[in-house]
Amino acid sequence: MRGGEAWARLLAQPGPVLALAPMQDVTDWAFWNLVHQYGGADVYYTEFFRVTPDSRLDREILRSITHNPTGRPVIAQLIGNDIPAMVRTAKELQNHPIVAIDLNLGCPAPVVFKKCAGGGLLREPERVHAILGALRDAIEIPFTVKTRIGFDDPQHFDKILEIFARHPIDLLAVHGRTVADRYRPGVRYDLIRTAAEAMSCPVLANGDVTSPAGALEIWKDTATRGLMIGRGAVRNPWLFQQIRQAFAGETPTLPPGREVLRYIESLFDTVTDPDYTELERVHRVKKHLNFLGTGIDAEGLFLHQMRRTTSRAELSRVAADFLDHDQPVALEPVAALEAART
Repeated sequence: MRGGEAWARLLAQPGPVLALAPMQDVTDWAFWNLVHQYGGADVYYTEFFRVTPDSRLDREILRSITHNPTGRPVIAQLIGNDIPAMVRTAKELQNHPIVAIDLNLGCPAPVVFKKCAGGGLLREPERVHAILGALRDAIEIPFTVKTRIGFDDPQHFDKILEIFARHPIDLLAVHGRTVADRYRPGVRYDLIRTAAEAMSCPVLANGDVTSPAGALEIWKDTATRGLMIGRGAVRNPWLFQQIRQAFAGETPTLPPGREVLRYIESLFDTVTDPDYTELERVHRVKKHLNFLGTGIDAEGLFLHQMRRTTSRAELSRVAADFLDHDQPVALEPVAALEAART
């Protein structure tokens, strides 16, 4: 039976539905646990399960589902192009506590799209049509799709939407860039609105949601049901709660520098495997700080110094130099730093 009480409650709530975007090797179980302590998302997408003819469910990603630390709905995401394997995996996942299964049609990583998976599938619309049809037949719970607006040109996005509309999907998340754009500036919110107007299912807007005021502006301008936030939530785990405050007409609470410093320290304790060497742990935390650093100082000095550290003590010392204070920190990215990071 499609649907479910949790799915219905999710979509019936007031204000924008807030989703944590799937970011491979970043938004894992441990990060869910951490971001939830700051208010968290309304719904969490897993990292993608890579699907091939001989694949099995990734145990670490599956842990996000079976040991969900948030208590909030979980959507399991698939990536691949082998239809029998995709169907098999979708059926297996339905034995676990998820509210929906999502098809990834947006991953811009070359190692993915060169294998005609993720965003690479947008170059083969008929193949997308076949995959959607097979998955819709196999999935008895809500079925969702995350897409970009094209592979290297958004002018055919209307054709992509026509394919989506031929299948009764339950929600569509649209990242307003092409695959070739990766994360360069210039999100096409107008095309996200086009999707919201064209589709009969709810749509989430994805791309450069970086502040509470900006989030509500994007939500209203795109006329979507909600927002999907990835890099913005890694940079600012308070963002979900700040958006809720702004929607309620309250002034969003900005964390003081020392709270941001404690968040960085928490990253060491929650997003790194205890079996890692110290250097491996530092590199893992740096992956997150590459996002956060674009909101610390306009000159990019934090990023420059942080990237050159090789121990926890060094990295903590750099962070303290910039954040050991009680002044509020907005954590909104400096555009030039964000562009350089990508």
